[in-house]
Amino acid sequence: MVLQQTALDQHNQQHFAGHKRKIDFLAADIPQYASVLEKLKAFQIAIPSWALGTGGTRFGRFAGAGEPRCIEEKLEDVGLLHKLNQSSGSISLHIPWDIPANPAALKELAQQHHLKFDAVNSNTFQDQPGAAHSYKYGSLQHVDKAVRKQAIDHNIEVIKHGIALGSEALSVWLADGSCFPGQLNFRNAFNNTLESLHEIYDALPDHWKVFVEYKAFEPNFYSMSVGDWGQSYLYASKLGDKALTLVDLGHHLPNANIEQIVALLLNEKKLAGFHFNDSKYGDDDLTVGSINPYQLFLIFNELIEGMDARQMNHAKDLGWMIDASHNVKDPLEDLLQSVEAIKIAYAQALLVDTDALRAAQVQNDVTTCQEILQTAYRTDVRPIVAEARLQLGGALDPISFFRTNKVRAQLISERGANAVATGL
Repeated sequence: MVLQQTALDQHNQQHFAGHKRKIDFLAADIPQYASVLEKLKAFQIAIPSWALGTGGTRFGRFAGAGEPRCIEEKLEDVGLLHKLNQSSGSISLHIPWDIPANPAALKELAQQHHLKFDAVNSNTFQDQPGAAHSYKYGSLQHVDKAVRKQAIDHNIEVIKHGIALGSEALSVWLADGSCFPGQLNFRNAFNNTLESLHEIYDALPDHWKVFVEYKAFEPNFYSMSVGDWGQSYLYASKLGDKALTLVDLGHHLPNANIEQIVALLLNEKKLAGFHFNDSKYGDDDLTVGSINPYQLFLIFNELIEGMDARQMNHAKDLGWMIDASHNVKDPLEDLLQSVEAIKIAYAQALLVDTDALRAAQVQNDVTTCQEILQTAYRTDVRPIVAEARLQLGGALDPISFFRTNKVRAQLISERGANAVATGL
């Protein structure tokens, strides 16, 4: 379906008076208002192709309705999101869940929706139909070289798909590890994984990057071959300049200091970017900012400080992507909420008085440091985020528009009540 500009204009006109009161008040109170607004307009968050359908748990999946049945309809859904929030201008594909049969046609379709292709993602955590070998006991770490070769070849195939689509990065997450003590020789598993990653790394085009993602546990519960940021950093350091560490916010043990991890990886020039989500216990894949929005703000505070220290472009020099599982909510509504939460945290972090914070830190004035951070965090920046959307042509209130205009009902009418997203 295509959103009509007249419907967006009508929606914005209905909400404009209330919005103008809020934005006028906020603009008068924030000295760096114009700068924050321009940075918000430039900031984009990629949408993963697998997040456009209803997710599931180990106990079952309760599919929604009107879900995208093919990769073309997934592009259509991301196009809808981008039309509403003007901040979702790219899509990240997962191979082989979303194999582009006709890359040229897919690129043309993406351009029609004002989209580009973000990092491509490989899959060696599932056995694929017709595969000669199983990944039950690992992929790039496997004791059998033939299994490792199969996993390497798959990643190289994913790179080729990405090249055809105009992507510039490969994201690798490994389920490799062990469930019981003694099951695995840790040194051999590390060396096998490193050797495999080297072969993949050597297949990268000169301008490409490989993102090495880590996860503390699951599906293996005794050890993971890339279990934390230190292990990922070790692989990335040994591979070379084109290898970086990817941080998934849900891939840590409870109470991990993710903001410190981010600061150190930035310092070492090894931070690839983010998979945004939220968690209460582990890899819960919940809506960004739904559990701990203050942590999200603190992460962005460290990101901005570290990126500015290196004169990095906030919008382009790191990878920004959502990675969540929408089990009980409409996936498109959930993604709209996630993008909003990310941009709110980013805007709040842009309000931090960094000069005053550095001065307080030098004086060991702990109270002032806390006050500076919490003053920025407690500022309601939603009107600025909305103003950025409005100036780019989006909706002042995307969720309200989505529901008022019955977007899901229209998708169900076009695709059917039993349409289930591919790849889940």
